Amino acid sequence: MFATPAMAQTAQPAAGGGGLEGLLAGPLPMLIALMVLFYFLMIRPQQRRMKQHQQMVAGLKRGDTVVLSSGVIGKVSKVEDKEIAVEIAQGVNVKVVRAMISEVRARGEPAPANDAKS
Repeated sequence: MFATPAMAQTAQPAAGGGGLEGLLAGPLPMLIALMVLFYFLMIRPQQRRMKQHQQMVAGLKRGDTVVLSSGVIGKVSKVEDKEIAVEIAQGVNVKVVRAMISEVRARGEPAPANDAKS
């Protein structure tokens, strides 16, 4: 009842603009290029930093001076599998999860396990 002759006609597809050819020539290569750029600028450097951090934490030994993620500086007094005991003041030891160590400042010489404190 309200249909006009203009609405009843079907539109003719534009030459070369429809179908798979239009997708391959337009947004698909741009999307792929954007994904590659995102990988090289964001994901790859983050993976490299994470790998360096894991190596740093795995190489911790007794006597190393470390900075925790909270900014507390201390000396490693005991190394366990998942936790590390850090001496933040004389006689004050704190257990810290390995992942919370953000920096190793100075590598110390490993002390004997049963040394006498003086």
